[in-house]
Amino acid sequence: MEDKVVSGNDNALMSFQNEMVRACSLASCSNRRRSHGESSSASAVVDAANDNRDSHNKRIKIYYDFDGFHSETAAASSNTGTSRAPADYGDYDHLRGSPLHPTNDGEDFGMVSTGEDNNFDSSLVKVNEGDDCDISEVEDAKGTIDLSDDLLHMVFSFLDHTNLCKAASVCRKWRSASAHEDFWKRLNFENWKISAEQFEGICRRYPNAMAVSISGPETYVLAMKAISLLRNLEVLKLGGGHIDDSFFHALADSSMLKKLRISHATLRGGVLDIPIYHDRLCHLKLKKCRVMGITVRCPLLETLSLKRSNMVQVVLNCPLLQKLDIGSCHKLPDSAIRLAATSCPQLVSLNMSNCSCATDETLVEISQTCAGLNFLDASYCQNITLESVRLPMLTVLKLHSCEGITSASMTAISHSSLLEVLELYNCNLLTSVSLNLPHLQTIRLVHCRKFTDLNLRAIMLSSMLVSNCPALQRINITSNSLQKLTMPKQGSLNTLALQCQSLQEVDLSECESLTNSLCDVFSDGGGCLMLKLLVLDSCESLTSVRFTSTSLVSLSLGGCPITSLDLACPNLEKVILDGCDHLERASFCPVGLRSLNLGICPKLNMLSIEAPFMVSLELKGCGLLSKAFINCPLLTSLDASFCSQLTDEDFSATTASCPLIESLILMSCASIGLDGLRSLYWLPHLNVLDLSYTFLVNLQPVFESCSRLKVLKLQACKYLTDTSLEPLYKESALPALQELDLSYGTLCQSAIEELLASCTNLIHVSLNGCVNMHDLNWGCRHTCGQIDELGVVNTPFGATPEKIREASEQSTRLLQNLNCVGCPNIRKVAIPHCFHLLFLNLSLSANLKEVDVTCLNLCFLNLSNCRSLEILKLVCPRLATLFLQYCNVDEEVLEAAISKCSMLETLDVRFCPKICSMSMGRLRAACPSLKRIYSTS
Repeated sequence: MEDKVVSGNDNALMSFQNEMVRACSLASCSNRRRSHGESSSASAVVDAANDNRDSHNKRIKIYYDFDGFHSETAAASSNTGTSRAPADYGDYDHLRGSPLHPTNDGEDFGMVSTGEDNNFDSSLVKVNEGDDCDISEVEDAKGTIDLSDDLLHMVFSFLDHTNLCKAASVCRKWRSASAHEDFWKRLNFENWKISAEQFEGICRRYPNAMAVSISGPETYVLAMKAISLLRNLEVLKLGGGHIDDSFFHALADSSMLKKLRISHATLRGGVLDIPIYHDRLCHLKLKKCRVMGITVRCPLLETLSLKRSNMVQVVLNCPLLQKLDIGSCHKLPDSAIRLAATSCPQLVSLNMSNCSCATDETLVEISQTCAGLNFLDASYCQNITLESVRLPMLTVLKLHSCEGITSASMTAISHSSLLEVLELYNCNLLTSVSLNLPHLQTIRLVHCRKFTDLNLRAIMLSSMLVSNCPALQRINITSNSLQKLTMPKQGSLNTLALQCQSLQEVDLSECESLTNSLCDVFSDGGGCLMLKLLVLDSCESLTSVRFTSTSLVSLSLGGCPITSLDLACPNLEKVILDGCDHLERASFCPVGLRSLNLGICPKLNMLSIEAPFMVSLELKGCGLLSKAFINCPLLTSLDASFCSQLTDEDFSATTASCPLIESLILMSCASIGLDGLRSLYWLPHLNVLDLSYTFLVNLQPVFESCSRLKVLKLQACKYLTDTSLEPLYKESALPALQELDLSYGTLCQSAIEELLASCTNLIHVSLNGCVNMHDLNWGCRHTCGQIDELGVVNTPFGATPEKIREASEQSTRLLQNLNCVGCPNIRKVAIPHCFHLLFLNLSLSANLKEVDVTCLNLCFLNLSNCRSLEILKLVCPRLATLFLQYCNVDEEVLEAAISKCSMLETLDVRFCPKICSMSMGRLRAACPSLKRIYSTS
């Protein structure tokens, strides 16, 4: 029998499958937790799904069409060819694509709206039809996946209503399980177009539904049916349309109703009062409704919200009402507000924000009637001053944009001794706040233009926001709970007194009027014993900063024009001084800093540092530093570049107190002399020394004291003679030296040659700009032979590649990097046997004419701007990059040179006048390994 396949929506199918997998996973976890090791029925599902044959040799096939929510199940059998139809699933067709989602009760009474405008297809709705109606043909021998009822119920409990409808289309058992009333107690038809007949059928199908959500023009009709058919209805949410008087009279028939919400609706045409009488209603919300007035008589009502409704009259008979929200009821007169609130003696929360007619007299009567009132929002009430109001039980007070609130109002607020939250936004007449509130936890003062003084004593204060109060000058705060204080950009603030034992973070950035007296507030004994982080960036009136604090960990003074800094903070780990260009004197004794950069303080002339944990200190650029005391026993790196005033005395004291220094940069320290160099004796671990741009003539103390030195830089040391470096190549001084920089020096040709020949341990040598170097010739070319493009050695002595490799292993010259950039007098370079050389840079040598290099491992060669270059001979089988910009070499010479470079990949011949773009093919033929050629078209 041919299988019948109904094509469906692939995305819907995938979504449903994913939901089922998730639900099965959740149910499996839940079942395992419940059974504590008992065998789970879920394993039967896996086994059944993986088993392609049952005891009757049947095969299960399921076909889905989620667009129409139909499916077929067929089982092939060798013994039977008959077929019969399953039960009708039409009862679920009316929920096609339903967005019903079970939710918890909340402000919206447990209803979730999809926000979409959907249409019901009335042709799909089949109400009260039996289970014997066929929709498709299946084989008589039908295979099933055996899930226990309990497990199936558990799986389906994790599905929303949309996927429950899809599951119902699979088989009878799933249809029956998905129809369980536990899954259909909340029906959400918000933003759905549904007819009264369809809605009535659904209500009859699920008479025990407890929550319904409806919106649209048919709201009134559907609401009436919900009230009449759903006897267990507890939550009803209505939106939009016109709701007639009969609905409110019928509410009494829905005896179980507890929550009612109506929004964006017109009640009784908007011109008549409406009565709401109900004995069990607990929560009522009318939002943005057009109604003349309302009379509520609900003895159990606890919360009532009339927010943003345009009513002019409210009459309440709700003795148990606790929360009343009449916010933004602009037309509600003061008398109506007073009558409504005073009729509810149990009231604890009142929101009357944007009730422009409210007055102090109303609040006085409310305070006398509602003794337990603890929440009041009187924002945007322009007539409220609070001067004669006493609310002793108040815990939350919100006063936003209240023009009547002044300093006199604070007297009334101070009588609310239980107040926990106080918000004062845009109170433009408020000039000062002086409060003693032991329970206050949060205070917010924002955009109060004339506010100048804050005196607050609140032991439990934990959150404070003061922002955009341009006139604020004085703050006095006492609190044992405040941990963070943020008050940036208070330009007029000049006096600050804090007694905050728990305060840990303070941000006063851009408080331009704060003076040096601020330091006493944040030092030990100033009232902030636990302060860890202090930000004072761009406080332009700070000139002399002195902190003594055992708790301070981080300090930021970026952009402050300070001239003197004295920090005695043993736990200080971070200090930011960016932009402190005027700093002249600095003392860090003691501090817990691990690194410090003072190179951004060009005017610094006196420095004292005592930092037992510091490992890195940078003084680069402190050209006026003449007096320095540095005691950092763990210091390993010191950069004192351009400290031209640093004397031998201070330098010697530093080396004696910092014996672990490994890297020492003294470039352009012109005042360091022979006595200073002798103090290097105290640095047995020194391996990097930079004496560039100094006036030294004798390096003997370096050769005697720095036996572990690996890097020595002597750039532009013009006063070194030809014999100054003799201990290096005659006495084998500095045996560990690997890098030597003699750039822009005056050493003669012979001294350089002897140095390169004898110091075979050198790996990196820089001879940039050496005017006395004329040639670089390390021997005759034929001594090493020639290597052809295949790497075969052709020599008169019959050397083989194996011998060449053996010679390279036995070579004592370890040089890998040689820089001779900008040597104006060098004319010839011949390097025939430097086996370890990897990098060679001869660029900008304008008079260089001949280059003859045979290096097995050379991978980079730069001859750019060697405009006199005519002869180029290369035997470098591993050369990968060759730069020849602005060179005058011929095409034939270049072609022959690169033919011996079998691994060359990058060739740059831009601006070479004798090499045209048409020659690129010949170059590629000479060196097939080329991947990139840069030329001038």
